[in-house]
Amino acid sequence: MASSADQEILKQAESPPVDLIHRLNPAVAKKWLLVVAGMMWTGVGLMLTSLAYGWLTAAPSQVMLMLGVLGIVFSLVLYRFGFLQVARDNIARIWDSPDRACLFSFQAWRGYLIIAVMIPLGLLLRNSPMPKPYLAVLYTAIGGGLFLASFHYYAFYYRVAWRGQAMSEE
Repeated sequence: MASSADQEILKQAESPPVDLIHRLNPAVAKKWLLVVAGMMWTGVGLMLTSLAYGWLTAAPSQVMLMLGVLGIVFSLVLYRFGFLQVARDNIARIWDSPDRACLFSFQAWRGYLIIAVMIPLGLLLRNSPMPKPYLAVLYTAIGGGLFLASFHYYAFYYRVAWRGQAMSEE
């Protein structure tokens, strides 16, 4: 006769693979998906802008100032007309998800595909002969836009988790 531990192992071995997938799913409360998404956008934004800053400091001061201001202006435009809507759509998608969702669902599948293209493209640009101060404009624009849009995730989390307000994103 098998012990209770052996019976439990046999029971788990006989369970369908779907059950195993559900048990291994790193599910979290959907409010935490907002925090994870915000942290990712903040982290990537800071990484890109810090790379840009390093490249700009190597340029002559007038060029550095001109390209830095240009990057900031582009980051505001990219934030307003690009990343803001993406963040709002992500927040709505997250909030419409089940109460507990996979940790990796903070980003839509389409977003992961875009990331899979952007990472090699960024590496290609970084290793290209393009002068780094000029590349800093693009990195500042994308990094600054991501950084600014990340605060929408935190604001929505604050409204939901701390003030108990429902979905009325901006």
